[in-house]
Amino acid sequence: MQTIATPLDGVFVLEPKIFGDARGFFFESFNARNFEAATGIRPDFVQDNHSRSARGVLRGLHYQIRQPQGKLVRVTAGEVFDVAVDIRKSSPTFGKWYGHVLTGENKLQLWIPAGFAHGFVVLSESADFLYKTTDYWAPEFERCIAWNDPDLAIDWPLAGVRPLVSAKDGQGVAFRNAEVFP
Repeated sequence: MQTIATPLDGVFVLEPKIFGDARGFFFESFNARNFEAATGIRPDFVQDNHSRSARGVLRGLHYQIRQPQGKLVRVTAGEVFDVAVDIRKSSPTFGKWYGHVLTGENKLQLWIPAGFAHGFVVLSESADFLYKTTDYWAPEFERCIAWNDPDLAIDWPLAGVRPLVSAKDGQGVAFRNAEVFP
């Protein structure tokens, strides 16, 4: 596994070693020893999630203010633009975002530690999105920052198309009013 640093402290792009031949391919999508060797982190994953979304669906920007979740995310089919936003007030990159294209073809993964908001938009006809979390979903602690917050100014690759968001995500708060981590 190759680790690619990002401008946000603690956020990594992970490129697995893929073994392919005429029959198809094989790769380890997660190995605790290799992950720790590559990142210095040994997460304790407690939940796996899988979503399928159509082109233009935008999910996020989500986080849990208590029981914060680290997330290891990947796409098994399709293509998404995945975004992490640093919401740790003590961080030098507080309020900064990083985005990366994840596809079923490139098999890249993104590690997003606790203390970040997360979201993605689907660029292909549909996409299957899988992620491991380090804590359980706790809806009472879930928060949402507006995907189109002008202070964050995330450059979503929407090509002028208005994304399809859930009612909850459409009610996301402005970044300046969001509960954040110390």
